[in-house]
Amino acid sequence: MFKFFLLAALIACAAAGNPDDVHAEATLLKSDVRADGFDSVLETTNHIHQAASGDEHGNIHGDFDWISPEGEHIGVKYVADENGYQPISDVLPTPHPIPEAILKAIAYIQAHPQKEEYHH
Repeated sequence: MFKFFLLAALIACAAAGNPDDVHAEATLLKSDVRADGFDSVLETTNHIHQAASGDEHGNIHGDFDWISPEGEHIGVKYVADENGYQPISDVLPTPHPIPEAILKAIAYIQAHPQKEEYHH
């Protein structure tokens, strides 16, 4: 449940850039909390949308989106589970590809593990 509130706070921060956003109102707010999990949806007049579903193990699937001050639609889908927070979005930075020489070095090291030395 903490992840849900953190996510809602992040959405609020993202929207804080537009002065008109302080007057935004919720147009849809649904929350269903059960022993086996939860479902929630939030939509506002300033085009913020958030939806999430969680289970009794703490796993959460959801998405949120908003319109940036530049007019760009920003959307993020995510899973939060035992593997951590895993967002998916076109706006997230991606790492540079690993150079071929490094990939070859890693493959060599994996194929030729270092022998353990025993000290008496």
